[in-house]
Amino acid sequence: MAAKAFKGNNALSMNILAECSTSKARASAMTLPHAIVDTPVFMPVGTQGTLKGLVPDQLRELNCKIMLGNTYHLGHRPGPELLEKAGGLHNFMKWDRALLTDSGGFQMVSLLELAEITEEGVQFKSPHDGSQMLLTPEKSIEIQNSIGADIIMQLDDVVHSSVSGPRLEEAMYRTIRWLDRCIKAHKRPTEQCLFPIVQGGLNSELRTKCAHELIKRDVGGYAIGGLSGGEEKSEFWRMVKISTDLLPRDKPRYLMGVGFAVDLVVCVALGCDMFDCVFPTRTARFGCALVKAGQLNLKNKMFAKDFQPIDSECECSTCKTYTRAFLHTLANTEPAACNIITVHNVAYQLKLMTSMRQSIIEDKFPDFVQTFFDDMFPKKDFPEWATDALASVNIHLR
Repeated sequence: MAAKAFKGNNALSMNILAECSTSKARASAMTLPHAIVDTPVFMPVGTQGTLKGLVPDQLRELNCKIMLGNTYHLGHRPGPELLEKAGGLHNFMKWDRALLTDSGGFQMVSLLELAEITEEGVQFKSPHDGSQMLLTPEKSIEIQNSIGADIIMQLDDVVHSSVSGPRLEEAMYRTIRWLDRCIKAHKRPTEQCLFPIVQGGLNSELRTKCAHELIKRDVGGYAIGGLSGGEEKSEFWRMVKISTDLLPRDKPRYLMGVGFAVDLVVCVALGCDMFDCVFPTRTARFGCALVKAGQLNLKNKMFAKDFQPIDSECECSTCKTYTRAFLHTLANTEPAACNIITVHNVAYQLKLMTSMRQSIIEDKFPDFVQTFFDDMFPKKDFPEWATDALASVNIHLR
């Protein structure tokens, strides 16, 4: 298929290499200041400039091209002044590939009891030392300019996905107003690409209004926010599809906070390109390893004498080196288990995205989806929401 390129500003260009002839899935090359990122892509979350349990060298070995940093937490520790002195987060953490920073907005939900939201911004009480911090759209961009990530996010007014009524509408319109303040405050547009965020909760009318407004602004890509907060999956996928139906085809679409394997496959089919989630690293800390059939809880006694690797088809250093029995011993007693299992889990996520990408390029994505679901659900008890979502883009599970 003919490649199509978008060049919104100097910080990001997107080249669509292939599109699925059945669904809305596509494979692209996204050029950023520090890396060319193949999409679909899963971005591991490194809150303080590192993944919990991994160092940047290990991410490089896994061929990870982009990871996340957290503006709220980095704004507290080490703070923008120190990051500027260090030459930005890339230099500070010795990461020579791409970075994306969130805006701090998500903490309105996760730290709600510590936050007060007004038109000016969000007043936070630090969970670290109790100090007060006013995060305005301007301050969020200022901190992100100091961090120096390749992709930065607007500050949005985030409400829990269960919220409806006047507060939801207020948050959606405020997100648009705050976007304009973020665009005005952005001092490094040729080095950092600013993404706006589609809000509107589970209200299709508000989502549609928000997307139409964001499209009017000159930006290099779009995020879909306010989902993956515990809402029903039947509502979740419909809001994703509404958003991807409306957002420009020639710019990247980033679905925030999504990382379960089934969700990734379905949402690639729905037209999303970028994803992030703490799930693969968090579940590793509980001794759980990701495999094509779901998860293995390595703390379980059934693995005590199992001398297989986690996954015999996985080429990560964990699967090449360690047995389930060894990891079972570690998972119950040693912190090192977190590092070793996290390596595998991140490798699993990255391989999943690479496999999807290759199937799109070969125009075999529906076959990939069928095989994936057969492996994950050998009894054919596919989740109804996933079946419905895939059917909406012409993929019918057999």
